[in-house]
Amino acid sequence: MALVTTAEVCDTNPQLIGSGELRALQPIFQVYGRRQIFSGPVVTLKAYEDNVLIREFLEEKALRCAILGGNPVVRAQNNGWAGIVVNGCIRDVDEINGCDIGVRALASHPMKANRKGVGEKHVPITVGGTRISDGEWLYADTDGILISRTEASV
Repeated sequence: MALVTTAEVCDTNPQLIGSGELRALQPIFQVYGRRQIFSGPVVTLKAYEDNVLIREFLEEKALRCAILGGNPVVRAQNNGWAGIVVNGCIRDVDEINGCDIGVRALASHPMKANRKGVGEKHVPITVGGTRISDGEWLYADTDGILISRTEASV
């Protein structure tokens, strides 16, 4: 699908908004990275202040969307990721902003994450009151982030 804006997706799919199949995340995310617009299937990971599983995830190729810093983001970019949404903080913002990848996070913070390897992959998560499941579609631009149960058409 060609890159489309979140406003276009909302304007052409009011029935999906009404049914809850298309949901907008609360406007709590900051925009990082050079790629302003990205979309693709969601891959979920639930971890609390632990980045071991996140780093492993970002080493996988051909994934599109997922407490990380610059090195993992560079690795994700090199592996063909379009973007990453983190319901938490990131670090190494200058390095991330130099990457050709879209990153959305709550804020930046200088402290490193834990490295215990605790977390769950491919499980439903809740971000800002919105439930997101593995395999749903994410659309992000400077207006916000949308989640859709299926690939949206415009």
